[in-house]
Amino acid sequence: MSLRRALRSGVAAACIAGVAAPAGVAAPAATAVANGPLDVRVAQAEAFSRLEFHWKGGASVSSRREGQVLVLTFSRDADPDISRLRTSPPRWIKTAEKRRVGGRLQLAITLADDADAKVGAADGAHYVNVFEKPPAPDAQSAEVAQVEPEPQRPNPLPPGGIVKMDVKVAAGQAQLSFTWANPAGAAVFRRGGAVWVVFDAPASLDVSDAPKGLKQVTGVRAFKGADHAALRIDAPKDIPVFATAVGNTWTIAFGPGPQSQPGIVRLGREPAGGPPVVKAPVAGATRVVRIADPVVGDALTVVTALGPAKGLPSRRDYVEMALLPSVQGLAVESFIEDLSVARDGDIVRIGSAQGLTLSPAWAIRDKVQAELGAPKPAAMPALISEEWAKTGEGGFLERYSALLSAAAAEGGNKERGAPVSARMAFARFLVGSELSFEAIGVLNAIAREHPEMLDDPEFRGLRGVARVLARRYKEAEADLSTPALTGDPSSAMWRSYVASQLAHWPDARAQFGRGAESFALFSPKWKARFARAEAQASLAQGDLVGAEARIRLALQEKAGSVEELHSRLVQARIIELQGAKDRALRIYAAIARAPVDSISAPAVLRATQIRLETGKLTPLQAATVFDGLRYRWRGDATELETIRALGNLYLDQGRYREALEALRTAGGRLPDLPEALQLQADLSAAFRALFLDGMADGLEPVQALALFYDFKDLTPIGADGDLMVRRLVRRLVDVDLLPQAAELLKYQAENRLDGVPRAQVSTDLALIYLMDRKPEAALQAINASRTTVLPTALNTERRQIEARAWAALGRFESALEIIERDQSREAQELRAEITWKQKNWTAAGPLFEKSLGERWKKPEPLTAEEEGKLLRAGVAYSLAGDEAALARLERQYAGFYEKANNPEALKIALSGAPSGRLSVADFGRVSADNEAFAGWVARMKDRFKAKPSPTGKPPAGKASTDKPAPKPVPGPAAPAAKAAAS
Repeated sequence: MSLRRALRSGVAAACIAGVAAPAGVAAPAATAVANGPLDVRVAQAEAFSRLEFHWKGGASVSSRREGQVLVLTFSRDADPDISRLRTSPPRWIKTAEKRRVGGRLQLAITLADDADAKVGAADGAHYVNVFEKPPAPDAQSAEVAQVEPEPQRPNPLPPGGIVKMDVKVAAGQAQLSFTWANPAGAAVFRRGGAVWVVFDAPASLDVSDAPKGLKQVTGVRAFKGADHAALRIDAPKDIPVFATAVGNTWTIAFGPGPQSQPGIVRLGREPAGGPPVVKAPVAGATRVVRIADPVVGDALTVVTALGPAKGLPSRRDYVEMALLPSVQGLAVESFIEDLSVARDGDIVRIGSAQGLTLSPAWAIRDKVQAELGAPKPAAMPALISEEWAKTGEGGFLERYSALLSAAAAEGGNKERGAPVSARMAFARFLVGSELSFEAIGVLNAIAREHPEMLDDPEFRGLRGVARVLARRYKEAEADLSTPALTGDPSSAMWRSYVASQLAHWPDARAQFGRGAESFALFSPKWKARFARAEAQASLAQGDLVGAEARIRLALQEKAGSVEELHSRLVQARIIELQGAKDRALRIYAAIARAPVDSISAPAVLRATQIRLETGKLTPLQAATVFDGLRYRWRGDATELETIRALGNLYLDQGRYREALEALRTAGGRLPDLPEALQLQADLSAAFRALFLDGMADGLEPVQALALFYDFKDLTPIGADGDLMVRRLVRRLVDVDLLPQAAELLKYQAENRLDGVPRAQVSTDLALIYLMDRKPEAALQAINASRTTVLPTALNTERRQIEARAWAALGRFESALEIIERDQSREAQELRAEITWKQKNWTAAGPLFEKSLGERWKKPEPLTAEEEGKLLRAGVAYSLAGDEAALARLERQYAGFYEKANNPEALKIALSGAPSGRLSVADFGRVSADNEAFAGWVARMKDRFKAKPSPTGKPPAGKASTDKPAPKPVPGPAAPAAKAAAS
């Protein structure tokens, strides 16, 4: 007995020193109330919190308010679980209390001071929505009444003065919509890297739903003035912008779409006498406002107008001011202090006290002289006449200058119906000289001033040809496919060429047949190119006979040595696919010696590939050739094919990082080429093979993590991407890289998932935080993913994790309340641990003994976890003075001493017969919390690896390097516990 007393005194001090939590009070016995049929569910959204009450048998609910306390009275009695509302209530709710009045249940929900609530019923359940109180009506009226709208039209301000921005993304276009009470005037214009939207009413624009992560819109800022509201939207300069007014709604669209082009505001000089003034008729002009640009630091004058949209397609610069490009209304940038912008109905006048400095109107030159010797239209709309490029005795510069002067003189006449013949002649000369970008500029200028030219077949054909020469194939396809050119054979020939460049092989062959009658009218150079493109299309479709016939047709044309070598390159490819690789190699080798890199580079690529296939080069030698070749020639399909070959070679050699870096270097280059799509497919396939199919399992977890982080933008959207992340997380957890695993899951939960999958991933995240001894972070992960539609099993797991987190924070009563009704093994073990930390020895001993069950009936040696539970049961019984329970444990488990990891500890704890080899300090160490925590961590690792994916897919197979989590042993802390405690 003296030894037992020593256990209760001296040994107890060492044992309790291992308990990190402060002393607590024993939990009261659970109230013996049968589970009621009422299920309380809690969820939180950005703008409100929601409570749902689900009855299995159905009941009615009435409500009343007592200040900030909402009292719900139910027609029946029940014992609902409201621990969530008491331990971690959602936003705008302070706490909740259960009452019983006259045999009925009452719930008293205390709201925050700034909160309001709405009670209702839907989908067979009653609900309470709790949200922030709206501003007082008087304050709203005072804010809205700062500026009175113009009396000439209805007030566009809605009640409350707030206009919400609605966002929609469809078909690659981002659409921002603003609905007013009545039609509002607007101006939409671009300045630098931003698009401004200005409305003529002082509303508060709600941009809380501004899109994130879009390439069309990268940022939105709202401003409010005394007489206007404005948005500054960051958008790339090459993104087209549209403004559309339908009724009371303005929609601003970013990206190509079906919207029509806005009307053009015609600027002119005020014909009346007096100081020079610029006059602009703006239909439906409503207001002239001044806005400050916070980026530039100056102010702009903006003219708003009602729909439909009308604006200036390009910037107009004057000496003292400039008009910014707009799709609706006008925006004036002033270079002087006294610039004035005035509105008189639909007429806007821009002037100054001294008058603007305006250049004189162009004088109309002699039309006959301007057209003298000008290039004439070809026989078909899309033909290139050989006469166009002739320069005469004066040479290129003299011819160019003469045509340019005539075009400039003609362009100075801004009157409706002014001629365009000189500018069209200049464009023909530029196309004939293959100055494609210059020709596109001239033709686009004609289209802006004369939109009717877009229906002219020659204009469309000429601009389509210029865009083909500039390699703007999709734009060219749009021009060449207009109804005006549908039946034109010359346009069909160009459509065939464009389709082959875009890898639309069936289209290319079909269009070549439609344009065959115009083939003979083209120059030898273009006949060779068209025939070569048709040969490539036949080759891509496996028609080697047709490809060989077309390439012979190309070689018949006397188009020069460069065109012949290009055709020989295609011919070598045909021979290679026919099986004569040695003959093809000889042709490639000969072409590779050409002094033109655009020809020699693809020849070197093909020759190296054949040598690698036939064993004449090692993979290392081929990689060296490819690596040099990708820097030698850049800018077309050859570069992409070279990088693709190099990346696949690196993958075969296990050089994963080099492979991904090589493939990604050209992933965004030349996106219109078919090789770019193939390269992107290879890059995605390589990433999938590494992190989905197990190729990266041979890497160390840290190496795999670094590789994933460096290329995480390649993670596919959807289930496969989520499965990649979870596979990697499992490996990181297995080697105790818990912070890195948590970071991956946190990004996945916050950015990629929603609903039940998000809750599942957040649950795993909370579990990892607990393993890493971060209970506060675990609670945040659980609270951020609440919803009322979770499966029962998942809800149970989340409650257990939350209870363990509260226990780790010393909130033992909250933890016990959360798992009060949970009778699972995990909950029983957690109750035992909490009672141990509370030093409630009377309750802890039976709980630990119960968790062992009838383990004493099995002869197998105790596991480390079982031994720890038995040890704690003995210590608890000893400290509680329960001699009978100690005797029972000694009788049942005496036979397990010899095979135990710490037999001396068990003997002291159960029988009181030490051998003298175990000190009091040693006993305290083996019974401390670290051992229990290490055992829980190891068990959670095993359970974590066996979990299914939140998307419903089964977990991926174990990697070759996966190992089972080490089991903790009594004594010094196990490795997993050390990592978790660090």
